[in-house]
Amino acid sequence: MCGILGVMATTPVNQLLYDGLMVLQHRGQDAAGIATAEGNTFHLHKGPGLVRDVFRTRNMRALPGNWGIGHVRYPTAGSAYNFAEAQPFYVNSPFGIVLGHNGNLTNAEQLKDEMFRMDRRHINTNSDSEVLLNVLAHELQAASHGYELDVDSIFQAVAGVHRRCRGAYAVVALIAGYGLLAFRDPHGIRPLVYGENKTPAGTEFLVSSESVALDTLGFQAVRDIEPGEAVFIDLNHQLHSRQCAQQPMYAPCIFEYVYLARPDTVIDGVSVYEARLAMGELLAEKVKEMIQVDEIDVVIPIPDSSRPSAMQLAHALGIPFREGFVKNRYVGRTFIMPGQAMRKKSVRQKLNTVGQEFKGKRVLLVDDSIVRGTTSREIVEMARAAGATKVYFASAAPPVRFPNVYGIDMPTRAELIATGRSDEQIAAEIGADALVYQDIAALKQSITKLRSDLTVFDASCFDGCYITGDIDDYYLDAVEGKRGKKPAKSNDDDADGRASQQMVLGLSNGGQE
Repeated sequence: MCGILGVMATTPVNQLLYDGLMVLQHRGQDAAGIATAEGNTFHLHKGPGLVRDVFRTRNMRALPGNWGIGHVRYPTAGSAYNFAEAQPFYVNSPFGIVLGHNGNLTNAEQLKDEMFRMDRRHINTNSDSEVLLNVLAHELQAASHGYELDVDSIFQAVAGVHRRCRGAYAVVALIAGYGLLAFRDPHGIRPLVYGENKTPAGTEFLVSSESVALDTLGFQAVRDIEPGEAVFIDLNHQLHSRQCAQQPMYAPCIFEYVYLARPDTVIDGVSVYEARLAMGELLAEKVKEMIQVDEIDVVIPIPDSSRPSAMQLAHALGIPFREGFVKNRYVGRTFIMPGQAMRKKSVRQKLNTVGQEFKGKRVLLVDDSIVRGTTSREIVEMARAAGATKVYFASAAPPVRFPNVYGIDMPTRAELIATGRSDEQIAAEIGADALVYQDIAALKQSITKLRSDLTVFDASCFDGCYITGDIDDYYLDAVEGKRGKKPAKSNDDDADGRASQQMVLGLSNGGQE
């Protein structure tokens, strides 16, 4: 999971990109980067940490230009500590391309081998995003025969990317001297939307992982980019679009609606907030089957993403809804923190109880999902320590029993608390008096009731069905084997413990190495 932005504006875009990345910060806290274009010159700055820490005034001044892209990184494939894997990535041949990617390629190793043996391209990091960039560069060279690009050859190149790349990818890229390119994998696993802003100087365009960036930056949402579709905005601010995949299909990641996306965003025509309300309503039916409703005194959400579901569940059950946890918003998301010990330590720093909402009460805690169980166990202990006489636990999502290989950091089966355990065993593991999980059919229904033609999802972490059809136990074993090796810390850190990079890349149309 990462956040990407692409802007074609009539005025300098550095502030727009910075503000947009701040809105998408929840999608990645490991690193951030911005690339802008001024004529045939790219300006790039990126580094590890939050957006506010990576970019200083001097960095922003060094990012001139009216078009550019931005990226916030959440590490999945590759190393969480290797600064070289911060995005955007750059390649200068054949045309000069800067690229940001959200997702994960499942055939990255095969492509890396092809790059070296056949395409004669060198991949310098372990990031699949660099692989994707080089595949795109090679396909652009083949489509243009090494000379001038046109719209048809750009779309032909994207079609070549679709033929070669497997997995999940939403992409924004700058092509020096030509314009802004955005495209989405043929299954539409990761989200991508675009909007426009009419100005006296012309129409501005913005592409984003989530519609909330359009809202906050003053752009009017136009539509989601379709699975397999590419959108190209040239330097004359003309938008071109084309379906570049042979057999596209809508199969968005259902975990976006459960947890990843902000509630005020809309993905593929479905409000995330309304979907979470529907999850709570359907979860209430399951709670009625498993727990005596009069045995519950209060419903308490585990902030923040479970709040809509908990609120609707409480309403459906006719039970008081209360805020029992106060969140420290200056602590990062525990789900995306590397290392079990760090996650466990951060839970009590992140949440504190409102004692009177627990003391002497039978509480039903509602969370969006249970992945490793570390946070859930700590929260149940906190509720009991605050005086709860009984602690029931409900999850708005089904048990996470399988690895996700499409861009969410939960690839090791041994890390998943639901793997090999029954619901009763999981309840005992987290210390709850009872545990209620959402059914997978109900989870899908919570979205299809809002958009009836959206019926297929990537729900692989719940049902083990991988939509790209290329994942087997051998692949999962290989991924888990890599994760067993702890990455070494980069030596590129500045004296203040942060790494940064400022680049000015002089490029010419069709420039070769």
